[in-house]
Amino acid sequence: MPAKTPVLYFDLGSPFAYLALERAEPLLGAQPELRPVLLGAIFARRGFGSWANTPARDARIAEIEQRARRYGLPALRWPDAWPTNGLIAMRCATWAQQQGHGRAFARAVFHRQFAQGADIADIAVLLDAGMQAGLERAAMRDAAESAEVKQALRDATDDAWALGVRGIPTVRIDGALFYGDDQLELAAENLAMP
Repeated sequence: MPAKTPVLYFDLGSPFAYLALERAEPLLGAQPELRPVLLGAIFARRGFGSWANTPARDARIAEIEQRARRYGLPALRWPDAWPTNGLIAMRCATWAQQQGHGRAFARAVFHRQFAQGADIADIAVLLDAGMQAGLERAAMRDAAESAEVKQALRDATDDAWALGVRGIPTVRIDGALFYGDDQLELAAENLAMP
């Protein structure tokens, strides 16, 4: 990978990752390489989970909705059971990335989840997003259960952890890490430095 290529680590369950993916390319002036990782595994390693399961939930949701409006994104529609189990979604994202359709798949799933309120634990939602991204339904369903894809997601998550990724979204530029949607501007400044 050439120096200064931005890498965006994401999990499809993260609304902040949705915001980051929508903003990254215009802000960074470059299309980041996407790396799907399993946020639940990062939570387990760091010893604490999501703010979505704390008293801060309502305030954070309001903050995300405000950011989406400020960024010109569609009004957020939260799935009834959010956050749901995103393991199958992340396996599908891993396979989509391997097929060269990772960006289109991620955008389709994020839109379904956060603009339409769909549950990404529902395989039908994922298969429809895959079709929209140019992927074959049966192949995606099979891949999501394959040992190779499961291992690829574990390996990507292990690699991200080893590099210092402790939350999602994180942008890596060379060795520098920028954690959070609100750090994209700093990442862009770093990317612009000679």
